[in-house]
Amino acid sequence: MTSPSKTVVRLDFWIDPAFDQRLAAEPDIALRVARREGAEQDVFDALAAAHLYHISPAKNELPRAWQATDALLARCPDLLCVSSAGAGHDTVDVDACTRAGVAVVNQIGGNAASVAEHAIGLMLAVSRRIAESDRRLRTSRGYSRESLMGHEVTGKTLGIVGIGHAGRRVAAIARALDMPVLAHDPLLSDDDIRARGAEPVTLAALLARADIVSLHCPRDASTLGSFDSRAFGAMKPGALFISTARGGIHDEAALHDALARGHLGGAGLDVWEPEPPPLSHPLLTLDNVVATFHTAGVSHEGRRNVAALGAQQAVAVLRGIRPPRLVNPEAWPRVMARYRERFGEPARNAA
Repeated sequence: MTSPSKTVVRLDFWIDPAFDQRLAAEPDIALRVARREGAEQDVFDALAAAHLYHISPAKNELPRAWQATDALLARCPDLLCVSSAGAGHDTVDVDACTRAGVAVVNQIGGNAASVAEHAIGLMLAVSRRIAESDRRLRTSRGYSRESLMGHEVTGKTLGIVGIGHAGRRVAAIARALDMPVLAHDPLLSDDDIRARGAEPVTLAALLARADIVSLHCPRDASTLGSFDSRAFGAMKPGALFISTARGGIHDEAALHDALARGHLGGAGLDVWEPEPPPLSHPLLTLDNVVATFHTAGVSHEGRRNVAALGAQQAVAVLRGIRPPRLVNPEAWPRVMARYRERFGEPARNAA
C-alpha cells in the first residue's frame, strides 16, 4: 500500500463530509485537521508540513495569524496551494502567494444556485413585504392587510451588476418571472452578456432604468465602495437594492440615507462590513430592509457542492494538474517547478 506523501491541512471548521471522504480515497494524500482550540503552535506545526492548505474564506472566523499572508507562507516551505473553502478568498493575500510560488484556488460557482435563489428570495421578501408582515402578525392585531401591501416583481426591470456564475442564474430565474434583465459586467463582452440572458448596458444606464438592482460582482479595488451616495442617488425613485456580493462594495451609511429619506423603496442585504453587523446598526432599524447573515450560499446543497469541488481541485493540484479555478494563473509555472522538485514529474495520464 502506498504511504501518504502529500499533506492537506485544514482547521476544524464545519465542512461537508464530501471533502474528507474524497481525500480519503487517495492513497498518497493525508488529511490533517488542526484544532482551533488547541495550542497555536500545533496549528503552525501542521501547516509547516502542508502541501495544500484548505482555508476558511471568512475573515471574521479565521484569526489573522492563520490567514495566508507573507508571515504564514514563510512558515510553510513545502506549501504548493492555498485552497479557499468558498467562492471568495478574503483571507488569502494572492500577491503574497504568487511571490512565494503558491497557487490559489477558490470554489467559485459551487454555490451559485444557492446564491441566486437567495437573491431572488430577497427581492420577493422586500417587494412583497414578507418579513415585515411576518413580524407584524407575530406582535400585533387591528391592522389592515392593505397596510402591508407590496408590489409584484413580475414585469419589473432587473439590473444585475456582475453576471458571473450566480448572476447568470439570477437572470434565468428573473426571466421566468417575466422580468426584463439588464446587466453590466466590465469583464465580459456584450455578446457574452447576451448569451447569459441579459441586455448589456453601462452602469449609468442600469441604475437609471432598473427597478431592482442586484449586486453579484467581486470585491476588489475597482468595486470597493463603488455603490455610494452618488450611485444610490442615480437609481430610480422607489427602486430596490439587493446585495449577495461582499460587504464593503456598498456604503452602508449612504444606503441608509437613501432609504430613510424615501429615495429607495427597500433593500435586501446578505453582506455587511463588518460581519455580523452590530445589533444597533441603523439599517437593521428599517422595516423595508430584509437582512441575512451572509447565508446566501449556505445551503446543504451549496455546501456539499463547494466541499466536493474543493476536494476535486485539491486532488488535481497534488497530481500536478492545473485546477480549473486558479485565481493566480501567473504563479502556475513556478508552482509546477516546485512540485517537480518535491515529487518529480507528474503523471500525464492522471485525471
